[in-house]
Amino acid sequence: MEISVDPKFYKHIIGKNGANVNRLKDETNVLINIDETGLIRIEGSKQGVVKTKQELEEMVKKLENEKEKDVIIEQRHYKNIIGAKGEKIREIRDKFNQVQINFPGPGDKRDVVKIRGPKEDVDKCHKYLQKLVKELNESSYQIEVPIFKQFHKFIIGKGGVKIRKIREETQTKIDLPAEVDKNDVITITGKKENVEEAREKIRKIQDELETLVTEEITIDPKFYNSLIGAKGKLIHSIMEDCGGVTIKFPSAESRSDKVTIRGPKEDVDRARHQLLDLANERQLSSYAAEVRAKPQHHKFLIGKNGANIKKIRDSTGARVVFPTSTEEDNELITIIGKKDAVEQAKALLEASIKDIDNITESEMTVDAKHHKHFVARRGEVLHRITDECGGVMISFPRPGVQSDKVVLKGAKDCIEAAKARIEEIIIDLESMVTIECVIPQNLHRTVMGAKGRKVQSITLDYDVQIKFPDKNNTDEYYNNEGINGDVNSEPIRQCDVIRITGKADNCQKAKQALIDLMPITIDVDVPFELHRSIIGQKGRDVKELMDTYDVHIVLSPADLKEDQIKITGTPANVERAKVAVLERVKELEADRKERELKAFSLKVEVNPDYHPKIIGKRGIVISKIRAGHDVQINFPKKGDPQEHIITITGYEENAHRAKDEIMKIVNKLNELVKEEVFIDSRVHSRLIGSRGRSIHKIMDEFQVDIKFPRSDDADPNMVVITGQDENVQDAKDHLLNLEEEFMQDVIDLENRHPPSYTFNNVVESSSNRSNNRGDGFYVQGGPWEQRAPNTASVTEFPSFGSRNHEEPQVPPMASAWGPRR
Repeated sequence: MEISVDPKFYKHIIGKNGANVNRLKDETNVLINIDETGLIRIEGSKQGVVKTKQELEEMVKKLENEKEKDVIIEQRHYKNIIGAKGEKIREIRDKFNQVQINFPGPGDKRDVVKIRGPKEDVDKCHKYLQKLVKELNESSYQIEVPIFKQFHKFIIGKGGVKIRKIREETQTKIDLPAEVDKNDVITITGKKENVEEAREKIRKIQDELETLVTEEITIDPKFYNSLIGAKGKLIHSIMEDCGGVTIKFPSAESRSDKVTIRGPKEDVDRARHQLLDLANERQLSSYAAEVRAKPQHHKFLIGKNGANIKKIRDSTGARVVFPTSTEEDNELITIIGKKDAVEQAKALLEASIKDIDNITESEMTVDAKHHKHFVARRGEVLHRITDECGGVMISFPRPGVQSDKVVLKGAKDCIEAAKARIEEIIIDLESMVTIECVIPQNLHRTVMGAKGRKVQSITLDYDVQIKFPDKNNTDEYYNNEGINGDVNSEPIRQCDVIRITGKADNCQKAKQALIDLMPITIDVDVPFELHRSIIGQKGRDVKELMDTYDVHIVLSPADLKEDQIKITGTPANVERAKVAVLERVKELEADRKERELKAFSLKVEVNPDYHPKIIGKRGIVISKIRAGHDVQINFPKKGDPQEHIITITGYEENAHRAKDEIMKIVNKLNELVKEEVFIDSRVHSRLIGSRGRSIHKIMDEFQVDIKFPRSDDADPNMVVITGQDENVQDAKDHLLNLEEEFMQDVIDLENRHPPSYTFNNVVESSSNRSNNRGDGFYVQGGPWEQRAPNTASVTEFPSFGSRNHEEPQVPPMASAWGPRR
């Protein structure tokens, strides 16, 4: 029976690792063949086929009613949604038991969670998850509270009572560092108002502890910067060394020399000593000198990004401190360091100040139409000119003032350099053109790239401005034969026109760069049977190709079986991807040819009796042949209609060499003779020996194979000897000699014991009874089965001394268990 199913449902019908289809096969005992064209063929008993068809149709109906939706959830929330050991996500899945919820894998950095199932259930689950994410966002506010490490135990309380109470009252998550961790920061997470409430409760506990002290020490403010260190590293290291005390320096505006230390008394004392020792060290190298310069000249002394002052500091080793904007004496510059270094730095500064005193003011004319370019984007161009030209000040007329005068203030050389740079920019502006580039509006996002990075790169590379049109303006524009070089172009919509402004050459280059970003689609010839290999396991290989070359690859639908794949992307990327795909095709075709060569099959007829010899003990012989010739050798099962056929698979040349090696063994076996010898079965066990040791010794000695009859053989006395003729005869004579020797022992044993009590009879009787009873081995004739002794009998209890001759004495009966006592 056949049913038609959309191939897109195949993966759901088959199930993970074939779980669904295998379950159906086992339950209904049918064969299910899934065709790529959309047909599923079911073969088996009528009842099983009908049941399978019914289940498949129900499954397809259910799948047709399903839909898939994406939920955007930040990965930081996954842990809370899934819960410990998946408890929370299990509850959600139980609540929406018809919906599948799939999170991205560990290596996948996406924030997309996919849900699939019946349409109504999916919508409800989607709404539930969105609400859950909203609650998580509201309750994920987090702050860090530094608390002295020694006070953590008081915040936790005995048995965690206090910290548990705070958590319950504020409904927050509070994480404390481990005891071995030097970090003293407590992290609080939850809703903002709850987090702030928890912080106040924790701080209150610390403030109530009586061991905290606050102490002030006096340190000259000029040493503050050196004591604090770059980015506060030095002062933070002191605080950590001293148990996490708090050290607070006064603000620059206060000009106070009081530094506050707060913490446990012992830690505060240690911190005080360290700070004072460092201040004394700084005092020794704190020779100071002062230089005066007009505040407007300070930026010229400092230079771009502090280049000038850094040069003085590096060459002399002295530190130069400029006044802040709030200081009353804003002309005073202080130089601190060793005396020689300070004097040298002072001389350099005074020389620079003398040069800067030559600052003048000048004007130049700039057409008002160009003003916007200089002051746009918060004066970005002006700031760049100022930095390049020694900090010269440039003032353009304010908006609304009709003037073309631009005022420049600074050193003469700097002013001239700034004027030259402005004139260069004006020349460039006057030479600028605006050209148009037509790209269909639906491709604009692709051309821009993620967050506009591709366009930004073109803008910087070619120093142009690129303006994309309003996407809602779909009016027809005009038919320009020159646009994009297409003389037969259709009337263009305004939403398709991109405008590029800049130098003519740069605009043309930028236009070409934009056109190169337009995606194209090409067809690449790839045999359909290789498509699955191109895709790779779970689409891994094709996804890697798309990510590597930034293209989109579409393979032929299963029902069309086209020998082409489509690659979409920029021309350069598409070409690179095409080369990679064709290289992959070459590799796959080479692998396929290799497999075809290695799939050569050769059949060899060999007598089944020889198979064990070819295999060898524990497969040693056949394993050596397989490994030596890199082939697979398969033997038929016993009773198979083709029991005499051995199949060899591998490269043709290797298969023939393996066949030759097998035939060598067969030819040697064909040279062997087989002779049947009749040996009394009563001595077979003695010839074989314990665990076959005796017979193996004989076979090794005479280089023959000896087979004893089985229990179901017609003649239990027939022994078969196989080997070289001479060896067989020698082994035969040896076995017959042993038989004669062992038979004498058997005859003697039988003469000593009546047949009914011989061991063989006992075993035979026991075996028969065992077979009749069917409950295992049974022993007969044991002492427990004999009658009790007759004490009145002279035979069993003879008298010594006066014998009664009237009662004849009979010798005791022999037994397999020995004479009675």
